[in-house]
Amino acid sequence: MIIRKEYRGCIKSGFAQENLEILLADAKAAASRLQETGRLLTACVYRHQNMVFAYLELLDETISVDEILGELSPCLELWPEENGRTPWALMYEIYYHSVPQDPESWVEERKTNTTRIGRIAFLKPEKLFSYTYWHYAIVQEGLLMGDKYQYISLHENILFSYFEEPRHNVNLTGDEDTPSTVIDGWMAVDPESHFDREKAGGNNFIVIDPILIV
Repeated sequence: MIIRKEYRGCIKSGFAQENLEILLADAKAAASRLQETGRLLTACVYRHQNMVFAYLELLDETISVDEILGELSPCLELWPEENGRTPWALMYEIYYHSVPQDPESWVEERKTNTTRIGRIAFLKPEKLFSYTYWHYAIVQEGLLMGDKYQYISLHENILFSYFEEPRHNVNLTGDEDTPSTVIDGWMAVDPESHFDREKAGGNNFIVIDPILIV
């Protein structure tokens, strides 16, 4: 079974880029070793300004984000959480079109020319629960077609979306003939009104830079 998780971190103000590059190389080596031992399938980290976002596919449910990306801890601020402080804040899953089962079938369409993309969006605070409600409803219905690898999570009012190109459209039910009706409800509440487009440079989602891909 594959477990997908996304995390958000914050790079310390003034942390030198050359030192960050060293830590990234160490983190990539650590993640590659975990791949080789069959505990990790994929690790991707993306950056926007001082924010970093991680997308992980785990093959071992006991593995922690610190085991995978702990080499980056010296450059990250610590988030205050219920159980203490952490460099990586767990994001809460919001949206997806597929639930991975075995690694073989999951990666069969992941070719060498696959581009792994990360992007973020800023929700207006007053629209946060509306966005969450409708996307949860779409997932529960399971009929809307979308990228097999797409995975969207939320932390504070920030969405992080991972997907791959070329896209491989599927849905959760496997029923490709029955149209989604929940999507009509989402469209009726004006999706554009949910996004703080000023923070995203006039867009809903903005593609951000990959800094580690394993």
